[in-house]
Amino acid sequence: MASPMVVPVIDVQNDNFKELWPAMVVAIKTSSFVALDTELSGLGNRKALLAESIEDRYKAICHAARSRSILSLGFACFKKQDQKVADTYLVQVYNLTLLCSEEYIIEPQSVQFLVQHGFDFNKQYGHGIPYCKGNNRGGSDDRGVHIRALFTELLRARKPLVLHNGLIDMAFLYQCFYAHLPERLATFTADLSEMFPAGIYDTKYVTEFELRLTASYLEYAFKKCKLDNSRSLTSGAPGPHVHIEFCQYAGHMSTYVDYKECPDVASSERQTEICQRFSAFGWCPNGTQCPLSHDTDLIILQDEKGKEDKRKKRKRQRDKRKGGGGEITESSSIFHGAPQNKIPHMDVDQEETSGDHHEETAESCPDSAAVMDSDGTIQQTEGESMTADNDENEMRKDNSDSRNSATSDDGSNAKNGAENRTGEAAREKFTDALKKKVDAGTHRAGFDAFMTGYIFACSCTLTKKEEAAAAEEKEQKVDEQSWLPTCLNKVYLSGKAAPLNVVKSTFSKSSKAHTQKMEMVWASKSK
Repeated sequence: MASPMVVPVIDVQNDNFKELWPAMVVAIKTSSFVALDTELSGLGNRKALLAESIEDRYKAICHAARSRSILSLGFACFKKQDQKVADTYLVQVYNLTLLCSEEYIIEPQSVQFLVQHGFDFNKQYGHGIPYCKGNNRGGSDDRGVHIRALFTELLRARKPLVLHNGLIDMAFLYQCFYAHLPERLATFTADLSEMFPAGIYDTKYVTEFELRLTASYLEYAFKKCKLDNSRSLTSGAPGPHVHIEFCQYAGHMSTYVDYKECPDVASSERQTEICQRFSAFGWCPNGTQCPLSHDTDLIILQDEKGKEDKRKKRKRQRDKRKGGGGEITESSSIFHGAPQNKIPHMDVDQEETSGDHHEETAESCPDSAAVMDSDGTIQQTEGESMTADNDENEMRKDNSDSRNSATSDDGSNAKNGAENRTGEAAREKFTDALKKKVDAGTHRAGFDAFMTGYIFACSCTLTKKEEAAAAEEKEQKVDEQSWLPTCLNKVYLSGKAAPLNVVKSTFSKSSKAHTQKMEMVWASKSK
């Protein structure tokens, strides 16, 4: 039986920021793609974020980004290892504790939420990396060692950017580390399309519209992808599969590393009733006091069992029709007008309703008109008004229960002072360290960035398999360099059937601040 995967997360504070700067820049520049996640001091008016008009939503997000701040930034650099088995990635994960040098609003219930999940405000105020928001001051963003310069290095690297439910993240990143947000959404998307020419990918959109998972909040999507990838590997199914390697940090570097352990999805023998709201949205107003289960493993296994039961039921009905039995007959109104030769092959399920897992859950929670899942996704019900208490708690950027974690094999990077070790021997050497430093919740942004990147990697691999199968039938070649072309520059919008397209419209121009900033970014790179 394989050991649980453990993800090393490098803790970056003001004390070690300069020391780790070269390693972070190299990790970004040599990566295949970069996944990001943030922890925020608040989001403001939740009702405004539900506005029917996307432009109105953008204005509400801008107000929040201008008046609140980023408390923690996590990024995970995934570097594809071409010399190894297909779809092997060397991953480096960083969690940066930040401290805005300007006045900003911090919302009490946001504080409560973060503290409950391990965020250390004493460490933030004592050791946070300082930064100023808005436009750059004195052209310093392209020089020096500070967080805005690190964001500039990310832009210069021209790597694909991966986020989960990323509209709010991108607005905060822009305002905090780049420039003042433009007033119009079209200008903002035009700027983003030039800032990240390799593309922006939103794994919330990927899981909803590409993978079509039963639920799409971050922890669920991560564990489901990890489970499917593991099953495919152990069953001997044809590849490629996702393989993850990490650096083995030694010496002084090891003092900066915390570890996140992620056990494999496992069933439970005890009969436990699952909280349907948490099952759908990854969030529950009762939190740890809820008498029902919030176990994501059980939720995933229950969803799989439900799908299997439906599949078996449809098969029984098809068998009945073929045998002339069953309650559905050719005289039924269901078959009215259908060609006689087609009726025996029609797949009809009398008991299935048009509602899916999420609709059933929303109906079972009539006390709230707007339920925002753990990724900041708002689900609305009709005929109810929003309550202030629910608004404050429901608007969460990340999964409130991502305390479980993941790891894998080991990789190497000399810049990080790491030694490449593999197998059980390496694990044994730092077992004691793991026991002491396995982290239950402090580095949420860093680990959530890893989960986001892992979902993206698995999605790319799955898509590659499907494209290869289709190409084999048509005797065509598959583009090995493509990521997810159907999801390129499509950002998830809560409650909308279509995503936000990050493109520069013929009717919109880039902002003046962005144009000046990009001239500085590329001019400095060419020197």
